[in-house]
Amino acid sequence: MAGNPKIVKASGERVPFSAVKLKKSLSHSGAPAELVDTIVGEVTQEVYEGMPTSKIYNRSFALLRAYRESCASRYKLKQAIYELGPTGFPFERFISAVLSHSGFKTQSNKSYQGKCVSHEIDVVATNEEGTRLIECKYHSDPGKKCDVKVPLYIHSRFEDVLQNGAHEGGSPSVFKPGWVVTNTRFTGDAEKYGICVGLYLLSWNYPAKNSLKRRIDRSGLYPITVSPLLSAREKQLLLERGPVLCREVLKKPHLLDQIGISKSRKKRILKEFTQLCTVNASHEWS
Repeated sequence: MAGNPKIVKASGERVPFSAVKLKKSLSHSGAPAELVDTIVGEVTQEVYEGMPTSKIYNRSFALLRAYRESCASRYKLKQAIYELGPTGFPFERFISAVLSHSGFKTQSNKSYQGKCVSHEIDVVATNEEGTRLIECKYHSDPGKKCDVKVPLYIHSRFEDVLQNGAHEGGSPSVFKPGWVVTNTRFTGDAEKYGICVGLYLLSWNYPAKNSLKRRIDRSGLYPITVSPLLSAREKQLLLERGPVLCREVLKKPHLLDQIGISKSRKKRILKEFTQLCTVNASHEWS
């Protein structure tokens, strides 16, 4: 690799290739430091001017998978969330399932009467601290960001619900700040607006120390779409049967039999899921 070539992100933006960033992303996979250094060195030698970041990812993924499938699965997390599409409903189910496994009681697509109109909320999550109204914004395009219009619109909906004095079970609900969750990123103005009005914004990379990616890695609550051992069709068949998390499949391994997985493949898949779900498991979704 001559000099420091610029690579092309999904958004079309050209940025200098960074071996440091590649190393950081690979380190989150759980692979040993020696292997990470080897992969970074090999990929760095192959980078060229104008190379799409998707090709860098694919090459790194292939090298990781040759070492251990669970490491490749962790590295694949971002792409796996895109695979929950093409509609936003599976992403809503994923967020709901993650919150359920983190101590919340959740409901999906619940209607609240606002002061002006009725609103259907994607996910309503309740624990001892109160109730959170959560709207999920799924994008199938990796280059698509949530601009300020998204939190502006959602905040107005939440305010309409609050102004009506929404009730649950006959007693006043204690609503914590509304959440807006996306699988991509927020623009700078969207983040500023969220802070200003008290919305909790959660995206792939925001907040920096408690982003969607970091929360999933810490909790071990990975979507089944991370698995390189399952075909796209098999993932869809599992999603149709209810499970959206690897952890849910571990509790109902017979579902793998129902979609035609052989005993040998089933053993490998369950081993992969076990490794994913037991590394650094903790509950940090409040």
